[in-house]
Amino acid sequence: MLGLGAIAKKVLGTPNDRKVKATLKIVDQINALEPEFEKLSDDQIKERTEALSARAHKGESLDALLPEAFANCREAARRALGLRAFDTQLLGGIFLHQGNISEMKTGEGKTLVATFPAYLNALSGKGVHVVTVNDYLARRDAEWMAKVYSALGMTTGVVVPQQPDDEKRAAYKADITYATNNELGFDYLRDNMRATKADMAQRGHNFAIVDEVDSILIDEARTPLIISGPSEDRSDLYTRVDRLIPEIKDEHFTKDEKQRSVQFTDEGNEWLEQRLVTAGILPEDQSLYDPESTTIVHHVNQGLRAHKLFQKDQNYIVRNDEVVLIDEFTGRMMAGRRLSDGLHQAIEAKEGVAIQPENVTLASVTFQNYFRLYDKLSGMTGTAATEAEEFMSIYGLGVVEVPTNRPIAREDEHDQVYRTAREKYEAVVIEIKKAHEKGQPVLVGTTSIEKSEMLSQLLTTDGLTHNVLNARQHEQEAQIIADAGKPGAITIATNMAGRGTDIQLGGNVEMKVLEALAADPDAHPDEVRTRIEAEHAADKQKVLDAGGLFVLATERHESRRIDNQLRGRSGRQGDPGRSVFFLSLDDDLMRIFGSERLEKVLNTLGMKEGEAIVHPWVNKSLERAQAKVEGRNFDMRKQLLKFDDVMNDQRKAVFEQRLEIMDAEDIGEIAEDMRQQVIDDLVDTYLPPKSYADQWDAKGLYAAVIETLNVDAPVMAWAEEDGVDQEVVRERLYEEADKLMAEKLDAFGEEQMRQIEKQFLLQTIDGKWRDHLLTLEHLRSVVGFRGYAQRDPLNEYKTEGFQLFETMLDSLRVEVTKKLSKVRPLSEDERKQMMEQLVAQQRAAQGQPAVSATPAPPAENGGAEAAAPVATPLQADVLEAASDFDEGDPKTWGNPGRNDLCPCGSGKKFKHCHGAY
Repeated sequence: MLGLGAIAKKVLGTPNDRKVKATLKIVDQINALEPEFEKLSDDQIKERTEALSARAHKGESLDALLPEAFANCREAARRALGLRAFDTQLLGGIFLHQGNISEMKTGEGKTLVATFPAYLNALSGKGVHVVTVNDYLARRDAEWMAKVYSALGMTTGVVVPQQPDDEKRAAYKADITYATNNELGFDYLRDNMRATKADMAQRGHNFAIVDEVDSILIDEARTPLIISGPSEDRSDLYTRVDRLIPEIKDEHFTKDEKQRSVQFTDEGNEWLEQRLVTAGILPEDQSLYDPESTTIVHHVNQGLRAHKLFQKDQNYIVRNDEVVLIDEFTGRMMAGRRLSDGLHQAIEAKEGVAIQPENVTLASVTFQNYFRLYDKLSGMTGTAATEAEEFMSIYGLGVVEVPTNRPIAREDEHDQVYRTAREKYEAVVIEIKKAHEKGQPVLVGTTSIEKSEMLSQLLTTDGLTHNVLNARQHEQEAQIIADAGKPGAITIATNMAGRGTDIQLGGNVEMKVLEALAADPDAHPDEVRTRIEAEHAADKQKVLDAGGLFVLATERHESRRIDNQLRGRSGRQGDPGRSVFFLSLDDDLMRIFGSERLEKVLNTLGMKEGEAIVHPWVNKSLERAQAKVEGRNFDMRKQLLKFDDVMNDQRKAVFEQRLEIMDAEDIGEIAEDMRQQVIDDLVDTYLPPKSYADQWDAKGLYAAVIETLNVDAPVMAWAEEDGVDQEVVRERLYEEADKLMAEKLDAFGEEQMRQIEKQFLLQTIDGKWRDHLLTLEHLRSVVGFRGYAQRDPLNEYKTEGFQLFETMLDSLRVEVTKKLSKVRPLSEDERKQMMEQLVAQQRAAQGQPAVSATPAPPAENGGAEAAAPVATPLQADVLEAASDFDEGDPKTWGNPGRNDLCPCGSGKKFKHCHGAY
């Protein structure tokens, strides 16, 4: 008897069916326009693009332009590629334009589908990004589909790693840009570390079409993208903290050797706070529990771990003034391996060897938060329905199953479960042999490279020729997948198999033609193609007669989606095919989820050696187990995202502020607001509101004003005047500070002063943000312990993260104000002295003798000696004083050019050394 839900579906159809049915009306409109567009000349097709673009710019909605745009694109693709899009491909394109995920089976032509919404959305002139899983596919799809876009009068760009900046900027300026998810994310981070708007590559985030959307937005979204660089030298802090650790008594900490953890007791924390204040490491007015103390607490914890958990000559040895770790399993030295999070540096401090700098995060973003920047997002894949809840809750993406162009003729058999892995693999080899003997191509799926190599050995022992597909080369992957449909072919593939390239029955004609022409360059292409097409037709018929592609999976993956991807390799475009899963009780998924019960059933049935159990109930119980694992993984990703969202809100605020500063012609007003805010804070600190004059700390304010504003204002005299309150002092300090800045403006000139303000502000924002990221990392690593005190770690992280952000903004204002108040043009003597210092330093780095910065007279042989390197104008004019230069302190280097030698004396260019992103 049918349930109510099943009856409703039968009568009304599923929500997916209704969506498809409603959208078919738009497909009918596109088809009705086809005769009109077939009559257009090639030039008229481009003219149509111009007309549609003009209408879009005048405010006409893209939905209104859709039928004409899709009809124009279909005609251009037919002429450029010889491919006329099916109605189902138009359907997929419409759903993409509407901001959905189009779930389309393998072989339905997703690469062509993307051209329709990409073309329509590019009419607005804001650019469209088509995202692929690897560089090979980005290049291949861009090159292939550029023919269509070119026929429509649009430009195509492709973004790949290690691309010159000019090329990259040009690629992003194109109407449609193909790129990988990694490169897009890294370019976003790099752009937000640029000094000028002109250096930025991306021009906004309008619309993205993500190919293999499940792989990019779910599988790869677990790992954030991070740009790291060498940190400032903190060796002094490690050394000072290290001196305190030997004083710690047993009652100050607890140690759990089983968990390899050590932590301070309450008594230890009290002792530590007092000791840190005495040692001058912790400010007197600051508690260990304040958010600002996170980094100090982190360093102390790492120092305690270094002393109490890591033993010399057991966990590490000291060799050549270096701490080298020892592998606990093999007892071998692990040269070059370092412990993260400052722990290695803590051990170096303990042993009194040279402390190597940590690598710190300069910028980071998760894929979830990067792709949520787009005004509109969409995606394509063969398998998304099982993750529909995650796509909707994190990205707001609906999943629509697009019907196949032809009905699926593949037979999906029930799983075969064996008692042991040995019995399973024996059965797998027998099944492969049977298929191979009748000329049926076989794709064998494994879950790891190790298992694929083990199966490969079994097949080699039985004399079966086969290919093993692994992750070594994307181009090699395409070649192996192209051959996988040939009669009798055997291909062993791990999870990543077959992305982006279809397995065509009989083999891939285009690949065969390219191979034949490469082998015989003198052959006539048309003759070669005719011969190969005839051979291919015969091969395809052999494979069809043998039953199409046979997909044999040797294990269930913990995600149903990965299993469906493998299954979907067979039965493309209505081809016949067959798929089956061979499992054993030794498989990870079976072992973890209920194999004991199944083993009892097998024993009760009295199964013999080599026999398998085949039943729909087994399939159902496995699907439930997979759904449980998927749910758990989703919860983990959701939790990670909640923590990252805290940082993401702050990242957006900082990046938007940077953009405003770069866009602004004159940031004098921003600098003035910062200066006034600093003055307000100083007055409130030393002359508290609602306090009497005799409670004021005028002396403290005087010292702070000199230190921060570089102004020698008679604050103490003002404080003694009758009728002077905080507001009067505030206004007078504004005037004094404004007077000083007006003098600087006269000294430098309007244009250069604005350049200095902008540069100081951007440099300080970047430095503060970098330090803030490190503090947030440290906070994240310790906030989990708050759960033991019945406090929600996420709420604690939000609260303290916000406090730390406010503290960062306060210190940013102070530092910018300080720098601007102390900057001055160098005198002629100072400039000459500084130039000579820079020249001497650069020559020393190159192993050349130091010479004067004065130009040398022409040499006697008629040539001239190489001119000495000259400091950039900003270096020469803005450095506070040449004598402040310290090659060990990046803060004193001013602003070296990207191609100048690094002031640290390494001999490398600045961009490859301390200026590396």
